[in-house]
Amino acid sequence: MSRHLVLSIIASLVLPSAAVKYTKRANDTDILTYVNPLIGSQKGGNVFAGATLPYGMAKAVADVDGENTGGFSTDDSNITGFSILHDSGTGGNPSLGNFPIFPQICASDDINTCNFPIGARATHYQSDSVVAKPGYFGLTLDNGISADMAVSKHAALFRFDFSGSTTNGSSDPLILLDLTDLWQSRQNASISVDAIEGADSGRIKGNGTFLPSFGAGSYVAYFCLDLSGGAIKDSGVWVNDRAGTEPKNVYITRGFNLFYLQGGGFVRFKEPITGQISARMGISFISTDQACSNAEKEIPGPEYDFDGLVETAQDVWREKLAPVSVKPGNADENLLTSFWSAVYRTMISPQDYSGENPHWQSSEPYFDSFYCLWDMWRVQLPFLTIADPNQQSRIVRSLLDTYKHRGWLPDCSMSTCKGWTQGGSDADNVLVDAYVKNLTGIDWELAYEAIVNDAENEPLEWSIEGRGGLASWKRLNYIPYLDFDPNGFGTNSRSISRTLEYAYNDFNLATLAKGLGKDTYAKYLARATNWQNLFKSDQTSSIDGTDTEFKGFFQPKYLNGTWGFQDPVACSPLAGFCSLTSNPSETFESSAWEYMFFVPHDIRKIVELLGGEETFINRLDFFHSSGLADIGNEPVFLTVYMPHYAGRPGLSAKRVRDYIPSRFNASLPGLPGNDDSGAMASFLLFSTMGLFPNPGQNVYLISPPFFESVSVTNALTNKTATIKNVNYSAGNGTTGSNVWIQNATFNGEPWTKSWIGHEFFTEGGLLELTLGNAESEWGTREEDRPPSMSVGQMETLQM
Repeated sequence: MSRHLVLSIIASLVLPSAAVKYTKRANDTDILTYVNPLIGSQKGGNVFAGATLPYGMAKAVADVDGENTGGFSTDDSNITGFSILHDSGTGGNPSLGNFPIFPQICASDDINTCNFPIGARATHYQSDSVVAKPGYFGLTLDNGISADMAVSKHAALFRFDFSGSTTNGSSDPLILLDLTDLWQSRQNASISVDAIEGADSGRIKGNGTFLPSFGAGSYVAYFCLDLSGGAIKDSGVWVNDRAGTEPKNVYITRGFNLFYLQGGGFVRFKEPITGQISARMGISFISTDQACSNAEKEIPGPEYDFDGLVETAQDVWREKLAPVSVKPGNADENLLTSFWSAVYRTMISPQDYSGENPHWQSSEPYFDSFYCLWDMWRVQLPFLTIADPNQQSRIVRSLLDTYKHRGWLPDCSMSTCKGWTQGGSDADNVLVDAYVKNLTGIDWELAYEAIVNDAENEPLEWSIEGRGGLASWKRLNYIPYLDFDPNGFGTNSRSISRTLEYAYNDFNLATLAKGLGKDTYAKYLARATNWQNLFKSDQTSSIDGTDTEFKGFFQPKYLNGTWGFQDPVACSPLAGFCSLTSNPSETFESSAWEYMFFVPHDIRKIVELLGGEETFINRLDFFHSSGLADIGNEPVFLTVYMPHYAGRPGLSAKRVRDYIPSRFNASLPGLPGNDDSGAMASFLLFSTMGLFPNPGQNVYLISPPFFESVSVTNALTNKTATIKNVNYSAGNGTTGSNVWIQNATFNGEPWTKSWIGHEFFTEGGLLELTLGNAESEWGTREEDRPPSMSVGQMETLQM
């Protein structure tokens, strides 16, 4: 088959039907040279660093025995295998990593001198050998065996080169497959090996049942592995640390008393090997036959075009990045690398599993790896709304199709399973953000129905969908501490954060109701004020015995209306992380200090309750300078820009430069926390672009970009929005740097508001910011501040 035809087949599987086209011009720098997938591969960034297509299901990388939630990390740990299913930025338990394969030269001709179990075969890699770029990943093990890999949408092609092997003993290369995953959650699995002695290729097929890393139930994954590159010497199966050439099939269970049985299959080749051993693996959630079909259609053989796979993947990535462009000015190369690597990471997840849904058949898209919407709704999915609106529309349609077939919108989803609910019903926020930004092709009546279902009906198990405590929510107008809830079951905690999140969910529902002309608008708008019922105006806070001198915090409240207590510092970086399972509290993953600012729809009311603008600004400053703020977790993001709401937009611009590049940079540990499916990436992007969203509202908060200008071309309208600095300098926000907006114009006319709507992105235009080295009056007037519910600006929040 010709290379041209191969590329055409692959491109038809991955290229979008409508996109801003990338056209290479003379003297252009290839934007992919600024993409480093290894940023965040240390110190808890948990990024997926391997080969993938945008939103692709196949994600090939080396798996390590260290920080391996995304498969690979640069933490100096050992390689245990190479696999093609992964999630990115998940944290917690490792996710996926099913059916790893591993190359080796055995100590002697005896098959049982090979190292089969994970602990025995783990091998260190040469740190300076790692190469990661869009569509490609490669490295060399300490024993001289090198591996590299490329992907299509549902399959991967690995190449193993044994010519540099320093292993003493037999010279016959062996490839094993392990029926496991990164978490070792396998419940049962089966494998069959079809590899005849003397043949020039062999096939291993199988499947396994596994547990999702942050959810309920189980899932079945299927694989089809084709090995070629030499004459086959022998093949068979292995269990624990023993192997044999007969039988060629094995079925394996979890093991007695949860003892984990290791097992899989192998194929060994005869020397001499004149080139590389190729391993093509197809994957599916439907069947083994579909896994084989995926591989055969997407990576046709027998002469595999590895370079063509890489080239096609890189072309697809260039197309995806093409809507965004930057005029850097004198911004340094590290900032450009941080920026473009972040754009890249926003499009790794969610993953497009269309055609691979094992639960129902539908003509609608099917996306997975919402890990989790609690993280993604704030910045990552809003970024896709401007950079890839066609794909974001498909994602929203997928959420609605899940509602149609499962009866509930998903809140967290991975490995085709339902994930744990972290707070409110976060898909509500995603749908309404798409509505106010006028995404197309979406059934808004169905969206309204789905969100009303979240607001009115409590599922039996609200730990995996919907909302719990709705009887109390409707009767008491808050979620009580130690709630009595016989209607459904979930972790009876997070009463403060659930109250706040439900209030915002209902605000979003009110927004949609108003836009669709529903008579429920007033009802849900009233519920959006329920957060005020947990505000305790006289609550104080101390740190190490010293009063912070700030009063007023959210506190838990019992069923009878009396107050409980949670130290406002608890669950902050000063006191230790609060998770959903190990130490549940009344706030989720953040402190009452941080949640005091979580009222996205009515920040002006927060300003009032906390004592006015000056006190509010002082409190924000203390929060960010005292160690209470956790910039490595999503609830803090909007707080960076809240000075806008108090008439001090310049302080937002200065604050974000305290975090970029000190906490977000181009180093390997260059993320302050778990990337959370691209959430950390998107905070960096919106901040450096100079337009930060308040999702669910038609609002972007304006601050100076970190570059001379940034442009985004809308794929739906083909209009280009540009935000440009005048008197730009690449300072870091210290005294003398031009980071203070003096005045602004939009398409040549004065623009006095400190915010702008999504029309900027759909209709295009030029927003010019003239900068100076001191704070000015721009954006400070009452009429120029961003809208808030309590000051009667609801009508401004939709396009």
